[in-house]
Amino acid sequence: MILGIISIVCCSLCGPVAVFLSLSARRRVAASGGTIGGGGMATAGLILGIIGTVLLLGGIIYAIVAVVINSRGGG
Repeated sequence: MILGIISIVCCSLCGPVAVFLSLSARRRVAASGGTIGGGGMATAGLILGIIGTVLLLGGIIYAIVAVVINSRGGG
């Protein structure tokens, strides 16, 4: 969940890592048969990681479009 928060606040590169780790944590919680808690935090981390990943992809697309527009003469 912490990486998900970080991916939204300051570093979108943490978004995909947050998604991977939260999916792993959710699998471990499900496999434990109820002996391990934290499923809600893993879900929150997954959602925040997805949002951070979307922001990362949006930034990459924005950068590509900006480079293409500037290479055409700034129009």
